[in-house]
Amino acid sequence: MNILLLNHYAGSPRHGMEFRPYYLAREWVRAGHRVQIVAASYSHVRARQPEVADTPVDEVIDGIAYRWWPAPRYTGNGLGRVRNIATFLWQVWRDARRQVAAFKPDVVIASSTYPMDIWVARRLARFARAKLVYEVHDLWPASPMELSGLSKHHPFIMLCQKAEDDAYRDADAVVSMLPKVAGHMAAHGLDLAKLHIVPNGISPEEWDGEAAPLDGTLLAHLRRERAAGRTVVGYAGSHGEPNALDVLLDAAAGLRGDPLSIVMVGDGHLKSHLAARVQSEGLTSVAMFPPIPKAQIPALLAEFDIAYIGWQRVPLYRFGIAPNKLMDYMMAGRAVLHSVEAGNDPVAEAGCGLTVAPESAPAVVDGLRRLAATPPVERAAMGERGRAFVRAHHTYPVLAARFIEAVTP
Repeated sequence: MNILLLNHYAGSPRHGMEFRPYYLAREWVRAGHRVQIVAASYSHVRARQPEVADTPVDEVIDGIAYRWWPAPRYTGNGLGRVRNIATFLWQVWRDARRQVAAFKPDVVIASSTYPMDIWVARRLARFARAKLVYEVHDLWPASPMELSGLSKHHPFIMLCQKAEDDAYRDADAVVSMLPKVAGHMAAHGLDLAKLHIVPNGISPEEWDGEAAPLDGTLLAHLRRERAAGRTVVGYAGSHGEPNALDVLLDAAAGLRGDPLSIVMVGDGHLKSHLAARVQSEGLTSVAMFPPIPKAQIPALLAEFDIAYIGWQRVPLYRFGIAPNKLMDYMMAGRAVLHSVEAGNDPVAEAGCGLTVAPESAPAVVDGLRRLAATPPVERAAMGERGRAFVRAHHTYPVLAARFIEAVTP
C-alpha cells in the first residue's frame, strides 16, 4: 500500500522525538509498503529541526519519504504554538490535490497529538478515495480540560471537541495507544468496531547489538556507588511535572541512612528546581546528570539495580498510559518501581517489579526498600519477565503488523 502519515511532530534518529512515526514507517517500508510522512519544520519535542526555508523540503530517511512543511518557531503553549499548528495545517490543506496526485495514497493517517489534523487528513483521503485512519496519542480535549482546568465552553476546547467527534464519525479505523478508551470514544460517537489498540513500543535493533558506551563521569559514579555496596536506583527521562520527581526526592529524604544511591539522568523545565532541592536539603544520596544520547540508554539502564518511574495522581490516566521509558526499562531487564494509578499497569501485567500509589513518598520509600531487600537473582527474574513481555507485545515489528491489520479489510 501507499501510506501517507500526517504527523506534525514526527521525528527520526537524526532529528529526535517523536520516534513512533519513524519506527512504524520503517517497518512498513521493510514489509513492502511505500510511506510518506508529512510533518512541520518546527516542533518543540525535536532535538534538531530539519533545514527548511519558505518552501517544503523532501528527503528520504531509511526508505521513508519525509515532506517538511515550513512552520514558525514558538515557545510554550501560547499563540505562537497556535500559529505554528494553523500554518502547517493550512499549507497541507491547500496542497492536498497535488499531494494526492503525486503520492496516490491508499491509506491516510491523522496522527498528531491535537485532533484538528483530522480535517486535513479527511480532505486528502477523500481526494484519493483512500482509507482514513485516526491515531490517538492523547485524548483531546479531555487532556487540556482535566490537566489545565479549561472549560468545555472555551473556544479552543470547543474546536478540539468538534475535531474529535468528526474523527470518530468519519474515520474508517481508529488506532489508540491508550488501552482503556472504549467508553469515552463510544460516548463521542465512535462505532467500537472501528477501534484498535496499538500501544507504544521499542525497536529491538537498538537492544540486540552492543550498546554505545557511557560518558566516563556518569559511568564512574555508577560503578563507585555499586562498589560502595549501594543499590542503584535510576531514573532516565524528562524532568517535568508529569514525572512526579519531587516525590522521588521526598522519598530520598526518607531513605537517609539506607544503602541506596539515586541517579537521575535527563533534562526538563523542573531540573533546576530539583537540583536546588538536592543541594539545599543535603540529599547526598541523589546525583543528577545531563541527558545522554539515545544510543547510550541501554548501557545506562544496565547499570541500574532498580528503575523508577512515577506519575501524578491524575484522573485522566483512567484511560491508560503508554510510556516509552517504561518500555526501555523493561527491555533492559530491570526490576521496576512504578508509582501510578491508571487504567492499565504494564509492570503488574508483566510481573517485572512493584507498583505503589502515586504522589506518596512513604509508598515509594516502602517500595524501594522492598525491592532493595529482594535478592538480586529474584530482581533479575523480574527483569527477564519484563523483557519477555516487551518482546512479545511491544516491539515495533509486532506493532507495525498490528497497525496494518487494523487498517486493511
